[in-house]
Amino acid sequence: MAVCLLVRHGHSSANADGVLAGWTPGVALTDRGVAQAAAVAADLAGLPVTRIVSSPLDRCRDTAGPLAAALGLPIETDDDLGECHYGGWTGGRLADLAKDPLWRVVQDDPASARFPDTAAYRAESLAQMAARVVNAVRRLDDEVTAEHGTDAVWVAVSHGDPIKSVLADAAGAGLAGLQRIHVDPGSVSVIRRTDGRSLVVTTNRRVASLSESLGSLEQARGRPGDAPVGGGSGSAASGE
Repeated sequence: MAVCLLVRHGHSSANADGVLAGWTPGVALTDRGVAQAAAVAADLAGLPVTRIVSSPLDRCRDTAGPLAAALGLPIETDDDLGECHYGGWTGGRLADLAKDPLWRVVQDDPASARFPDTAAYRAESLAQMAARVVNAVRRLDDEVTAEHGTDAVWVAVSHGDPIKSVLADAAGAGLAGLQRIHVDPGSVSVIRRTDGRSLVVTTNRRVASLSESLGSLEQARGRPGDAPVGGGSGSAASGE
């Protein structure tokens, strides 16, 4: 099957403010995020990419923009690649959300975690989000393979938790492994599906050294070892 490059959007204004953006409209890339998007484009521009499909949210489309321009490809959007619907957690400060009892469920038993309903924002469970995104990647991968062959390369631009769910599925860990995976803003991860299984080729490709990689493992506002809900903001020390 085709090769899928999973690109997480660049550093955003919500990352900078320490809030969970979810589907909040108007969340833009910071200067750091713009630089990350340019770096992704430079890194991937020499690859034979056949298709770029993005979450419809601004921070993803803005990340896809430089790559699309470099490759001369359009940016397609697919709602199923969108961020998790965090419901009542949308727009909340991560420092405050870490005090909610639901935080421990998200960390320790993500398969049973569902975000609270609200009139302003749709809510879903992490299981619903994972099924939505994993199925979308499989569907799009099948389309690319059918049109361009088994060695085709395509790009999906999405968000932290959705990309983690795809990687956990590809690794055979399922949703139980969601919080054991880390992806930074502006990072690239690679999977390839085969007839019998999926192969994780690389994850969180972004950093140039081990020290930078360790620097990106920021505290997640909860206990040591907790994963940042939404994916985290990456390492400021890395110069991004």
